[in-house]
Amino acid sequence: MNRRRRKEKPQQIGTEFSARILAEFSKSPYQYYNYKQIAARLDISERSERGLVHKTMAEMAQSNILVIGNRGKYKLNPIHITADHSNIIEGRISMKQTGKAYLIPNNLEIEDVFIAANNTARSLNGDMVKVHLFPARKGRRPEGRVIEIVKRDKEFFVGVIKESKNISYFIPDNTNMPIDILIPNPALHGAKTGQKVVAKITEWSEHARNPFGEVSQILGYPGDNTVEMVSILIDQNFNPVFSEEAEEEAAKIREQIPESEILQRRDFRDTLTITIDPEDAKDFDDAISFKKLEKNQYQIGVHIADVSHYVRKGTAIEAEAFKRATSVYLVDRTISMLPEKLSNNVCSLRPNEDKLCFSIVFKMDETGKIYNQWIGKTVINSNRRFNYDEIQQIIETKTGDYHEEVLMLDTIAKALRKERFTRGSINFATEEVKFILDENAKPIGVYLKENKDSNRLVEDFMLLANRKVAELIGKVPQGKEPKSFVYRIHDKPLDEKITKFNTFINKLGYSLELGSRKSFVNSMNSLFSFVQGKGEQNIIESLAIRTMQRAVYSTNNIGHYGLAFKYYTHFTSPIRRYPDLMVHRLLSSYLSGKPSVNKEDLEAKCKHSSDMEQRAVEAERNSIKYKQAEYLSDKIGQEFYGLISGVSKWGIWVQLDETKCEGMVSVKSLVDDFYYYDEENYRYIGQHTGKIYCLGNKVHIRVKDVQLTKKQMDFVFI
Repeated sequence: MNRRRRKEKPQQIGTEFSARILAEFSKSPYQYYNYKQIAARLDISERSERGLVHKTMAEMAQSNILVIGNRGKYKLNPIHITADHSNIIEGRISMKQTGKAYLIPNNLEIEDVFIAANNTARSLNGDMVKVHLFPARKGRRPEGRVIEIVKRDKEFFVGVIKESKNISYFIPDNTNMPIDILIPNPALHGAKTGQKVVAKITEWSEHARNPFGEVSQILGYPGDNTVEMVSILIDQNFNPVFSEEAEEEAAKIREQIPESEILQRRDFRDTLTITIDPEDAKDFDDAISFKKLEKNQYQIGVHIADVSHYVRKGTAIEAEAFKRATSVYLVDRTISMLPEKLSNNVCSLRPNEDKLCFSIVFKMDETGKIYNQWIGKTVINSNRRFNYDEIQQIIETKTGDYHEEVLMLDTIAKALRKERFTRGSINFATEEVKFILDENAKPIGVYLKENKDSNRLVEDFMLLANRKVAELIGKVPQGKEPKSFVYRIHDKPLDEKITKFNTFINKLGYSLELGSRKSFVNSMNSLFSFVQGKGEQNIIESLAIRTMQRAVYSTNNIGHYGLAFKYYTHFTSPIRRYPDLMVHRLLSSYLSGKPSVNKEDLEAKCKHSSDMEQRAVEAERNSIKYKQAEYLSDKIGQEFYGLISGVSKWGIWVQLDETKCEGMVSVKSLVDDFYYYDEENYRYIGQHTGKIYCLGNKVHIRVKDVQLTKKQMDFVFI
């Protein structure tokens, strides 16, 4: 009986066999398969039936449906791939340590695409790629295969050398790079086992799992502070040093301002002007002037360093500024976008020095009402350099240098802030981790920087300046096309992310109103206010920010969702942000009546600036993680209290209360019971005891281990 079925089955298969095989090849049209692999995909195991698969594939090759590759493998003939490319999308690869990856599409409305490890086609984390989408399966995440690497994310990689007899290994620091680079020993260029180096890929053949490479720079040994900080920078494509050409150009820039230049500008040197910055800041790129007028009105000037006067197109300094696109603020150092002579000297609005600025000056009253505004080039001379603590002291005590002027500025700033929130701005509040370092940059203390009225005073005037500059260019009469410009845009959050966030806070006893934007924003602000000072505050605020889209630079203005501004740009920090420098140049050009610039060229610069901004954020986070791990490295065995900040199938993440250091409690260490993972409710539940470890729970831990170079901290529950 069974034998009869086996004889009949090949005939049954033969009727539509080609179509079934074609369907399998269509799922991965750029992948080669032999007949055994296709038979397995069709769930065919009998020898005679597999022979029929082999024969049919050969016939399909003769008919040009398939093409033959090496070792008896076939793939779909390109002429049969969807001609309109509707199943091909482009985006950036986010790779995991296991080798599997996700495509984050350029079109943010498209869901992330899962890519199995065997379908990544030599792409690496961060690469821009094209992906062929497989046919959709109901209830499953979209899947696909990389068919083209459009642009490599990195040329250089940071890692550690492991020497061998003929071929050595480069083991990358970044766990999102799941493969090692093979280094022929002559290409080590003196690097030794255990040293941290910079390497680049020189060859990667199509069928090879690992690429070949060479060492381009020896950094030193892991654990050295400078080595680790430089590694973090290079890993995110930032060069710690400027080119010789840029430094030589900077050295030639005159510090003395010619009188002829001053005569072309509006002179504010006799108007009271102050700067307000962090205590350790050196690059003062904004100042505020104050002048009392009659009828209880005030002239408030927001003065921004005129970097475009010194950084000219076609220079080495300009090339470096564009490449970096932003300054990077690590825990123990700042890597400026501009050479030090410019960032900390010539352009910096230091007190008692004449400085060139691009300014926006408002006539306003204490309610924040604006009667008129003026934008143009100026010269200033700052009367006093304040830090935030000094301004906060004046606000709280109502005494101190220029206290009357500072208090009125604070009053106006609060009025502007109130109006912004009334209009629908979201009151995001995040805690910033700061370290007390010894002479060797080793952390000896950790504290949280609090955002106070002094910080918000500066922020509100900078927001006003940025908004008004954007409105000047973008807000044109109906029917008239605005000139090409750089906007800071923030898209509305995706519905599924809001729903997921709301589901999470429901489990903590909170909820959001999702009916309209106004009700959503009001309930979000109420939530932030309600959790102030509570244990779950940091987790809720962090997850709320992750729920939002990322703000980016673009020539296509869609407004700023989080701030509730229809027009917004970045104008106020050209010393440390390239988009601000672009805005200064555009503004100067348009104010002088020149035509609109090429939008495509401008958009490409916006995209690059957004990418580099994200790299800078990642570098800053990694430097904080390293210092947190270093701070706990001599505290193994000590006990701390914290909150459960994350739950995964691997373990439970705990953020310590005082230092915000985050480590993981491995599931394997939960030996008092058998715990099962309740993914939907972000918790682990003990099978026998019913004990629950849930997101947001207060817990008591002991530091078990710290792996400094990996920036990992392991905890156990007490």
